[in-house]
Amino acid sequence: MTFNPDIHRRRSIRLRGYDYSRAGMYFVTLCTHDRTPLFGEVINGEMNLSEAGVIAADEILATAKMRHNVLFDEYIVMPNHMHGIIVVGARCTRPRCTRPDCDAGHEPGRVQRAPTIGDVVRGYKSAVTKRINQLRNSPSSPVWQRNYYEHIIRDDSTYLKIAEYIQSNPQRWREDVYYV
Repeated sequence: MTFNPDIHRRRSIRLRGYDYSRAGMYFVTLCTHDRTPLFGEVINGEMNLSEAGVIAADEILATAKMRHNVLFDEYIVMPNHMHGIIVVGARCTRPRCTRPDCDAGHEPGRVQRAPTIGDVVRGYKSAVTKRINQLRNSPSSPVWQRNYYEHIIRDDSTYLKIAEYIQSNPQRWREDVYYV
């Protein structure tokens, strides 16, 4: 069945009129398919990553290496979801490059489109899915829920609250809405 907006009534998670390619900080939550505790378990308030959880954490670091203008400032991989603060438009680490839209394929005089938060999340989910499905020998098994939660971080107090929430997530696991 094709998408019909009169029947399906999908709500957009996007802020109407906001340019998601502009530099900024975003809080994201990505949940596993059917909230399956794929990434490990919380024991005594500490997250213990499974092999799949290690892959999810590794791909966070790989994203920052691959996209020189994107970084995960704060993140946690939990049993069935991950939280992260993604900074889009971070300064490029390439020598003599000061442009926030610089990427690995940068050529002098060539302007590249900055990635949107959707580009970053899509790339991350794809890389994690590919590696986990190789690990499980299940090439087309879903790893992630279809969409994700995101919030634009607009000020320091919001950033601090979200960063504390991410850091303390394992200690609050039993009260978490994603707890299975």
